[in-house]
Amino acid sequence: MNYKMKTKLKQIREIPVADLDKLSKVEEIYPFKANEYYLSLINWNDPADPIKRLIIPNINEIEDNWKGFDPSDEKKYTVIPGLEHKYTSVCLLLLSNVCAGICRYCFRKRLFKVNKKDILKDYEKAIEYIKKHKEINNVLITGGDPFIVKTEKLIYLLKRIREIEHVKIVRFGTRMPQFFPMRIYKDPKLLSALKDYSKTDKRIYVVTHYVHEKEITEESLRCIDSLINANVILANQTPLIKGISDSPKSLSILFNKLSYIGVAPYYIFQCRPAAGNKSFSVPIEAGFKIVEEAKRYCSGLAKRAKYVMSHSTGKVEILALTEKNIIFKYHRAADVKNSGKIMIFKRNKNAYWLDDYKDLIEECYIK
Repeated sequence: MNYKMKTKLKQIREIPVADLDKLSKVEEIYPFKANEYYLSLINWNDPADPIKRLIIPNINEIEDNWKGFDPSDEKKYTVIPGLEHKYTSVCLLLLSNVCAGICRYCFRKRLFKVNKKDILKDYEKAIEYIKKHKEINNVLITGGDPFIVKTEKLIYLLKRIREIEHVKIVRFGTRMPQFFPMRIYKDPKLLSALKDYSKTDKRIYVVTHYVHEKEITEESLRCIDSLINANVILANQTPLIKGISDSPKSLSILFNKLSYIGVAPYYIFQCRPAAGNKSFSVPIEAGFKIVEEAKRYCSGLAKRAKYVMSHSTGKVEILALTEKNIIFKYHRAADVKNSGKIMIFKRNKNAYWLDDYKDLIEECYIK
C-alpha cells in the first residue's frame, strides 16, 4: 500500500465533487492532512463513519461560535518556546508542529495555524532548565507528534534527558500508532533506542490516542507489539468526541480492546473549547453519564481511565453527579494548594467547560 500524504481534499476521489466547494471553505481556515493508510480505514458508504468524521473537514467547524486557540492557557505556563512547566513534577516539550494527520477537534491548532514558533528549537536550553529544576521527575514529549521528528534527533534528546538523574519518567504523547503505525515498527533504530533508554528503574512511556476501535488494525497492533518488545509502558488517552466516541457501547468496546492489547486506558478527556471544536464536544454532564455507562461493561483493567478536562488551572476530574449538583476534583492542580480540592456546583446541562458553571455551592479539601 502507498502511504503517501494527502494535504488537499481534492486529492481524495471518494469525496463528491459537489461537496468539495463547501468543504474547501473549512480547509482554508483549518488545514487538512491525512495519509492513504488512515483514509483506507473509512467506510465511504457509511455517512456516520467515525474515521471519516475524525479526519475529513466538516462545515460545522466554521459555523460554531467558539473562539481562541489556547483553551488550556498553555502560553501562561511556557518558560521558553516549546517548554511548558505547569505542574511541579512535570515538564512538557512541544517537539513538533506536524502530525501524520490532523484531527478535526485538535486543541493545538495554533501550532500549525497561528503560532508555529511555539515548538521547541533549542534542545540544550530545555535540558539546562530541566537540570536546574530538580522537582521535575517526569518529561512529557509531545507536539504535534514527536515521532514525526527524525530518529537521530529523538535519540539525541533521549540521551540528554537520561543524563539527568532526577528525571525518572520520559513520556511520548503520540497518534502515530493510529495514523501511521509503520513509522514506528519499521524503524529499528528508534525501537533500539527506546529499549536502551527504558531502564528497569526509569521507564519510557508511550501514551497513545485511540479514539475508536476501528483504529485498532493489524498494522496498529504490529506497532504496539514492537513498542512492548522495546520495554515501553503503554497507556491511552481518549477524547470524548461527538459522533465518534460518545456512545457507551463504542467507548466500552474501545476500552476492552485496549485492555486486551496491553494499552492501559489512562484518561478520557473532555473536548477542549478551541475554535472549530464545538460540534465535536459533548456537554459535561451527558459525557459523565456516557463514561459511567460504558464502564459498566468493562473489567477493572479496562475502566481505569479518569474523565477529566485540562483546564487552565489544572487537570479537573468530573467526579460525580447528584440530582441537583455536579462534583469536580482537582486531579492535578497548577497551584499545589488546590491539589485534591473538591468543587460542587449547581448542575448545568449545557456546560461544556468548567467556566460554564457559575453557581458554586461549596469548595472543600480532602483532609
